Amino acid sequence: MAQDDVEQLLRYPIPNESALEPPANWARLRQRCPVARVALASGDEATLLTRYDDVKRVLSDPRFTRPTPADNAARVADVESGGVFNSEMATVLPQHGEGHLRWRRMIGKWFTAKRMNALRPGIEAMAERLIDDMVQQGPPADLKASLGFPLPVWVICDMLGVPDSDRDRFAAWSDMMLSMTRFTQAEIETAQVEFGRYMAGHIAAKRAEPGEDLLSALITDTDSDGERMSDATLVATGMGLLIAGHETTANMIGKMVAMLLADRRRWEQLLADRSLVRTAVEEALRMDANSGFGMVRYFTEDIEIAGTVLPPGTTAVCSMAAANRDESAFDAADEMNLGRSPNPHLAFGAGAHSCIGQPLARTELQTVLDVLLRKLPSLELAVDVSDLRRVEGLVVGGLRELPVRW
Repeated sequence: MAQDDVEQLLRYPIPNESALEPPANWARLRQRCPVARVALASGDEATLLTRYDDVKRVLSDPRFTRPTPADNAARVADVESGGVFNSEMATVLPQHGEGHLRWRRMIGKWFTAKRMNALRPGIEAMAERLIDDMVQQGPPADLKASLGFPLPVWVICDMLGVPDSDRDRFAAWSDMMLSMTRFTQAEIETAQVEFGRYMAGHIAAKRAEPGEDLLSALITDTDSDGERMSDATLVATGMGLLIAGHETTANMIGKMVAMLLADRRRWEQLLADRSLVRTAVEEALRMDANSGFGMVRYFTEDIEIAGTVLPPGTTAVCSMAAANRDESAFDAADEMNLGRSPNPHLAFGAGAHSCIGQPLARTELQTVLDVLLRKLPSLELAVDVSDLRRVEGLVVGGLRELPVRW
C-alpha cells in the first residue's frame, strides 16, 4: 500500500463483494499499514488494527475497554442512531473494572463445560428435528432459515425461559439494534423500546413464577458483594444474551457450512474422519472473513502500536477477522486446515471482554456439524459460491441465505 493510500481514509467496514473471502486490503494493511486511519459509517474517524499481536494485546489490556457515553469516542453508526452501541443496554451493563467482572461471574456460571455437556443432547435432538423438517420439504432449501437461525434461537430462549415462538420478533429487534446503516433512527428507537418493554414484562413474570432458567436465577442471585442485579441490569442482560445468543451463532452456522461446501474436499474429509469436527469448527471460526465489525476500544492514555503512538481519545477498531489471517501467527494462514491445532484464533475476542457465550457457540456449532454429516452426507451448495450474498448494514456479518441440496 503506497504512502498516498495510507494517508487517505479507508471506508470501514471495508467494502467486499465476496461472501466468504477477505478483502484484498487486509494483507496490505497488515504488512504496510497495521495502524490505519478509517472512516466509519457515521463519518467519524477511527484507527483500524489488523495484526494478530496488536489486536490481541489491545483486547487483553485491562486499561482499555468499550467506549462509554462519557467518552468522546468515534460513533460506529450514523450520526443520530447508534443501535446497540448507544442503547440503554450499552449504558446499564458495567463495561469495565470490578463491576464488569462481578457481572461476568454471575453470568458465567451458566456457560460452564458441565452445563454445555448437559445441553448437548437437547441441541442434537432439535438439530435432527429441524433437518428432518427441511428434508421433508425437499431440496433445494435455505439452510440458514431451516436450521442456522431456528436452532440457536431455540437454545437461548430455552436458557432464558422465553417463548421461542416469539423468535421472529427477537430477530427483527436484534437486526435493528445491530444496525449500522440498514434502519432509520425511528426504527431503531422503536425496537429498543419494544424489546425493553418485552423483557421487563418477562422478568416481572419470572419474579412472580420463577422457573429453572437463567433469568429466574439471576433475579435472586447475589454477586460477591451480596448485591442483586437491578431491574434495569436484568433487562439489559436478557436483551444482550438474546441478541448475542442467536445472531452470531445463527450466522456462523451458515458461514461454517458454506466454507466446508465451497471446496467439497473439506466436506469429504470430515465424512471420512468425524474426529475432525472440533478442530474444523475452530478453523471455520478463524477463517471467517465475514464476521462483522470487530471490537471497539477507547484509549484513555498513550499507547504505542507498531511504532505509532496513539494518544488518549483514540477510538480503535480491532479486526479479529483480519488478525486471524496473519501469517506471523498462523502457518499457511489463508489455507483452511481442518486439523489445525493449536488454533489460538481471536474470533471470540481476548481478555476480560472475550465472548462469555463462546462455550455455548462451540457446542452448537460442533453439534450441528456432527448431525449434518451424519444425516446429510450428500449435502452440497445449490448455487455457485460466487452467488452467495452477504448480510449488509449490520455490525454482525453473515449470509442472507444458504441454498443447499442433497
